[in-house]
Order: sequence, then structure tokens, then C-alpha cells
Amino acid sequence: MRLLIIILLSVAVRWAWAGIDTLYVSSASMKKNIPVIVVTPRAATDSLPVVFLLHGYGGNFGDWQKHTDLQPLADAFHTVLVCPDGSPNSWYLDSPLQQASQYETFVAGELPEYLRRHYPLRRARRFWAITGLSMGGHGALYLAIRHPGQFGQMAAMSGGVDLTWSTKKWEIAQKLGPYEHYPERWQRNSVVQMVKEIRPPYQPLLIDCGVGDIFIDINRTLHARLLKAGIPHDYVERPGGHSWAYWVRVLPYHLMFFREHWTN
Repeated sequence: MRLLIIILLSVAVRWAWAGIDTLYVSSASMKKNIPVIVVTPRAATDSLPVVFLLHGYGGNFGDWQKHTDLQPLADAFHTVLVCPDGSPNSWYLDSPLQQASQYETFVAGELPEYLRRHYPLRRARRFWAITGLSMGGHGALYLAIRHPGQFGQMAAMSGGVDLTWSTKKWEIAQKLGPYEHYPERWQRNSVVQMVKEIRPPYQPLLIDCGVGDIFIDINRTLHARLLKAGIPHDYVERPGGHSWAYWVRVLPYHLMFFREHWTN
């Protein structure tokens, strides 16, 4: 009888993890609660890989689930999908100007710490992956390059990988200060300028951009610099533009890319 109770409790705990949770995670660095969606496979077990999905400029934590049902993807790839809020315009940086915009600290530090305490996640870094679209594509690469001990795999779709592509749009100046006053700050925080910071052992890296995307040229520049530096990576151009139709279509390819490195 005692064994039966233990088995039933184990099943109950396992199924308590499954499904879609909307959380409000406390950020000590920003002194506020940040909304996050966590999608756990319905056949959940203890010890799962995790993929962070970052939204784009002007978006929020609910964008991915709004545009596609994430539950079947979590089930199919047997992974936890995490959609943190990056505010509409944080660029996933720690702003030196706005204490309420410390999203590097939150996404790369405070949130993983919370998730490890509350979800059945693999510990090894190769089971922690991050990808995102547009601003979130920049954020995914930026965070993984700066925190290689946290994110063992990284990818970007339609990534705005050069902040200086426009020094007037997307409110970046609110986070870093005007480009005219702080050009070194803009350069230092642009992924396209961070290739020299990528060190072995190299994280698996995927760059994905539509040939009709506004950011195709800066993604090609990043690809060329990675090649010149001898940094292994996958680079994909597909038909498509800067749109949800593109991002929803390519998301399964990113999950397949990550799974390949979970199993090898």
C-alpha cells in the first residue's frame, strides 16, 4: 500500500508540471515582477531540456503563444519552452540609464535561477538553448555570448544583430544613450561586433534570416565575420521577410537544431 501511495504521488507531481503556465517572476535587479510563459510537455518527466523564446521589439511575453500553439511543440520535442517578457524595447540589455530595464540580468540570471527551483530541468549547459526573433534574435545571441555558462546553444531568426543599423529607431537610445555621445557603448553591445568574444568550446550556433528581411545584410555580415574567425555555425537563408509567418514556420527547425545537440 505504501509503495502504491508513493507511485501515485510521483505521477501527480509529474503531471503538475505539464501544460502552459503564466508566471510573474520577481526581479530583484528591477524591483518588479516580470511575466513569463512556461510551456511544459504533457508527458513531462524529471530532467528536461529548456529553450528560451525571445519576442521582438514592441512585443511581449505572450507573442509566441498568440501566434502559434506552443504546447504541441513542447510535446513533440519533449522540452520546456520559456517566453520571458523583455519589455517592448529593452533589447535584452542592462541599461546604464534605466534601473527598471535590466533584462540581461533577468533573462540570463534571475529567471534561470527561478526555473531551476520550480521545474524539472537538465543541469548541463548544452540542454539550455535560446533563440528569438528580431530584437529577440539579437538578444538571444547577445545573452548566449555573454553568458556561455548559462546557455549552451544559441540561435536567431531575423536578428537585428547590429544596433547601429539605425541609431534613431526602436528606442535603443533610451537604453544606451544617444549614439552621437556613446558610440562605443552601441558598438560594444552589438552582436555583429562581439564575434571576438566567442571562445571555444564553441556553443552550437544557428543564424536564420529570410532573403526579403530588412536585416538580411547585417546577418550576412555576421555570417562572414564568423567564417573569417573560424567559428563553427549554421547559416540559413530562406524565402520570406520580417514577419510572423516566417518566424512561426522556422521555429520547428530551431528546435530540431537544438535537439540534434541534446542527443549527440
